[in-house]
Amino acid sequence: MINPDNRIVTIFGGGGFIGRYVCEILFQQDVRVRVATTSPRSAHFIQPMATVGQLGIVKADVADERAVRRAVEGSTAVINLCGVLKGRFNAVNAQGARNVAEAARDCGATSLVHISAIGADPKSDAAYARSKGEGELGVQAAFPAATIMRPSIVFGPEDELTNRLAGLAALPVLPVVAAKRRFRPVYVKDLAKAIAMAALDPAAHGGKIYEIGGPQVMTMEELYQAAAQASGRDPELVQMPGFASAILSWFGFLPGAPLTREQWKMLQSDSVPAERSKGISAFGIEPVALASVAPQWLERYRQGGRFAQPTKQPI
Repeated sequence: MINPDNRIVTIFGGGGFIGRYVCEILFQQDVRVRVATTSPRSAHFIQPMATVGQLGIVKADVADERAVRRAVEGSTAVINLCGVLKGRFNAVNAQGARNVAEAARDCGATSLVHISAIGADPKSDAAYARSKGEGELGVQAAFPAATIMRPSIVFGPEDELTNRLAGLAALPVLPVVAAKRRFRPVYVKDLAKAIAMAALDPAAHGGKIYEIGGPQVMTMEELYQAAAQASGRDPELVQMPGFASAILSWFGFLPGAPLTREQWKMLQSDSVPAERSKGISAFGIEPVALASVAPQWLERYRQGGRFAQPTKQPI
């Protein structure tokens, strides 16, 4: 384990959904953290978690090679959480990943943790998966000892998935796209622990690829059901035919469209860790199930909000 005294961990995307939890865990380990973000003002909410002098915030876009090198200067470990689901696929997911890896190598960092995704493949038809695959290749070429993590979908209080589904559950009828597609949702706090451990212990985790999932496989329809139950709703779920969702995806460029073409492409395959892949158990973490924690943040969608009767936990 790296001695945290006088160590600096630079986190690209540290002010985001996953990043806030990674920062919190590192603060608890008495590690100094430097958050690199395109919007420093939006990351100031992290400050109360840190002690005096423990947090620094710098402006950096992973697509800007010079800014990346300035951000990692003096770092012992580097974590790259950046990724986009639309738009700048190559700039962020591919070239940005390479920029971070090369800068981490050149600054003498002892560890690099790169967050990719299950299904990352440089030959994929989906631009997201293809750019993530290209990003992995760039990271491995520049920093062979990097730890690469490929999570399934991530849930937690600030996520877009469960909160969006809970909001939609107020409708009497809810169409489900890719109803039988399978996932292994992972709790954001569990993933954050694994990321922090990998960054602080490169001797144990360096050079490895981990596919990270939660304790159970869930279909898309089951995810809808879980979010609805946690929010005290019971809409009728209707499986949308594949041809209908394919047609819908062609209109994904319109404002407010529920499904983009790239999202539809990603939904053509499961997001489940390979059976023999190293997973979250390699970190000694007992993963948390969605149903056991989702009511904590989804009960506000119930009729009556926080004043409603709490949802009974499933047995």
